[in-house]
This record gives sequence, C-alpha cells and structure tokens, in this order.
Amino acid sequence: MYLKREIDAELELWMKDSKKKPLILRGARQVGKSSLVRNLGLKFEYFVEINFDENPELVEVFKNGLNPVSICEQLSVFAQTPIIENKTLLFFDEIQSCIPAISSLRYFYEKMPNLHVIATGSLIEFALSEIPSFGVGRVRSIFVYPFSFTEFLIANNEMQLLEVLKKAGCEKEFPELYHRKLQMYFKKFLIIGGMPEVVKSYIQNGDLLEVQRVLDDLILSIEADFAKYKNRISSNRIREVFSTIVQQVGNKFRYSYPNATLNNVQIKEILELLRLAGLIYFVTHSASNGIPLGAEINSKMRKILIFDTGIFQRMLGLNISNLLLEDEFKAINRGNIAELHVGLELFKSESCYIKTDLYYWQRESKNSQAEVDYVIQKETEIIPIEVKSGTKGAMQSMYKFLEEKQSNYGIRTSLENFGSLDKIKIIPIYAIGLNIKNKLANI
Repeated sequence: MYLKREIDAELELWMKDSKKKPLILRGARQVGKSSLVRNLGLKFEYFVEINFDENPELVEVFKNGLNPVSICEQLSVFAQTPIIENKTLLFFDEIQSCIPAISSLRYFYEKMPNLHVIATGSLIEFALSEIPSFGVGRVRSIFVYPFSFTEFLIANNEMQLLEVLKKAGCEKEFPELYHRKLQMYFKKFLIIGGMPEVVKSYIQNGDLLEVQRVLDDLILSIEADFAKYKNRISSNRIREVFSTIVQQVGNKFRYSYPNATLNNVQIKEILELLRLAGLIYFVTHSASNGIPLGAEINSKMRKILIFDTGIFQRMLGLNISNLLLEDEFKAINRGNIAELHVGLELFKSESCYIKTDLYYWQRESKNSQAEVDYVIQKETEIIPIEVKSGTKGAMQSMYKFLEEKQSNYGIRTSLENFGSLDKIKIIPIYAIGLNIKNKLANI
C-alpha cells in the first residue's frame, strides 16, 4: 500500500526534465525515501535497485573506476535488467556504504545525462558531510520529511475537505462543521505523527493503540542506529541527549540538565550528530531587525525540535486520551507538542530543494521580557508567529515585536477558527502549514 506524497509531483517533474541531474533524497531514517523512489520506478520501463548494505560486493564495481557506462554494464548484469537512458530508473539505496558511488554521481550527469539516477540512504548526511563538494552543480538534493498535515488528510481520502480548506482565509470564520472535523484530524495527527509506517498503520486499521506499538518499534529502531553514528561516542550518551531534547522542546535548550554525564563540548558534538541524522532541527534566535533573518542570529540561543510529534508524544509519555478528547489549548499543548507541530509544519512547507532554517525572537531584560515562538520571512516582510490561545492581553510579546520591528502583522495559531484581531491574523493550527506553503495568500 503506497500513500501519496506531495513530493511525488516534484519527482515526476524531474523525470520529465530534459536537463535532469542525478537526485539525492535526503532526510531522516524511515521517512519514506525508498518508497518514493520505488513508486516512481513504476513509471519506467525498467527499474534497477542497488542496495549497498545488502550487496556490499558491489562496492568493487565503483572502486575499479567511475565511468558510468562501465558501471551500468556491470550493474545491468548483476540485476539482469537493462540500464538504458530514458528507459531505466537506476536507484542507489544505502549509498553511504559506498562512498565511490556518491562520487560517481557527477559523472552520470556529464556522460549519461539522459539516465535517471536517484540515490538515498539512512545515514547519507554523515557521508555527505565528509565530501561536501562531491558534485556541486551536477547533483540535485531533495529533502524529505515525515508526512505533513496536508498529506495526512490526503492519506485519509479527505480531498474535498482539503480543497475547502485551501480556499479559507482570515476574512471570515470557517464553517463550524469543517472546523470541528479538522480539529479532530489535527489531534489524531499529533498522536500519530507523520512517519509513513505509522500513518499507514492507522489508515489500514484505525487503531490508535496499534499506532503506539508501531511508534515503540520505530523508537527502538532509531536508538539502535545510534551505534552507527560515530564509533567513539557511545549509544547511551547519544540516547541521553536525545531524551533531554524531548524534555526541553519548546524552550531554549539548556546544557545543564538533571543527571547529566556529559560536558558542553560533548553535548554539542552529539547535537550535531542528531542534526545530521535528521532527528532534530534547530530553531535559532534572530534579532529580526531585517532580512535575511539569518544575518543576526545568536547560535548560543537555540530551541531544538524533535522531527516527529508521534515519536515525541510516545517518548514523553503523554496521555493520548487527553490529547484526543480535550478542547482547551493548554491541555492539547502538553509538553509543547502544539508548538512542535507548528515548527515542523513550517519546515515541511518550504521548498523541498532547500534545507530550511527556522528562527525565533526573544528579548531578555530586567524590566521587559518578551518572546515570539517563530519568525518567518515573506519576501521583504518579517512575520512573527505565536502558538497559543488567548486574548489581546495575552499577546504582549507579539505586540512588542510588531512595534519594535514595524511589522505589518503577526500570526496567532491555536485551536481557534480563522479570524483577526487588530494587527493579528488568527489561523487555526491545522491550517498553518498549508497557509505558509501558499505564501500566506489566503490570509
């Protein structure tokens, strides 16, 4: 059973491009990279999948030279399938286990430009970090994340509901029937998350208890991979930092935490490993005085997001019954899971061809403290986003930001319906990713 992804359309555009470059699909383990390629392979006359973990002997093919024609001849014999330009999709899986194969990608672009080649791997970022200039200008990257909320609706066959949502905006409230239905889907999405295996389990069985068991399996699998990150760092130490991140989601990351066994240098090294693995994302403080937002960052002030709400709620041990049944925002946002959801949707809403950075704003002084959860850039505008329910009186940080930075408006997102309040646009939390993806066109 294959669940459609929005990125399928990008892959089909690449397939039809007369000036295609070899593709590398990048992202965390088990976010569906291989499934995306195999689904695309159905559109070709021939499909050849080379898994370097399952077939380590094939590394010798690349050690003997990087000529694409010679490589294809040998791989064709191995796979007993023709490798022909414009007819075959050649898929290198777990390519990090064959560094010469990564280096060969640039030569496919130069010498076999009409052959469709895609590579991916569960730990590919570690390999790419060691050969950063392997194919500049000759290889294209696509970044893959877990399912977005939009994709979750598609998986649930809610195409009509999605089309109605695309037309909604802050000028008037969404019909209550649609609003309540999307609220319920949102609550389920917090629990299920976007990992393809978990979403598929829910679509097939409709059983949230089975979802929990699948999440447990995934967590064990993720932690088992820690041993592959770096030989001189123990899995237990990586697990310690990973668990600490889960506890601190939504807050500035603090290196001093209960029962810490590591110093700051060791923690920083592990954070970088987890970032390379795609399991965490940084949200960095920006002074937000102008664009680009990354020009005025303070890298010592960071929040850290874990890559999936389902994994998060399971590791934190949240009560899924409360998440599902409560209608109060504070009850829904236990462990800052709603803020995590918004951050992840912001990442997923950006172009799949760039690695997105995310920012927040904070002012600390004795007499005036203020913080805005996220700050984004829309063309030349800087737009603050607060994840909360509340009244005008509860939006002091937002109004301080708008005044200081002279921004035209800010966004509040929560369980509320569409609406507006002075210079504040109110977007339901289930619609934040879709609105950002459409460049706020419906606001």
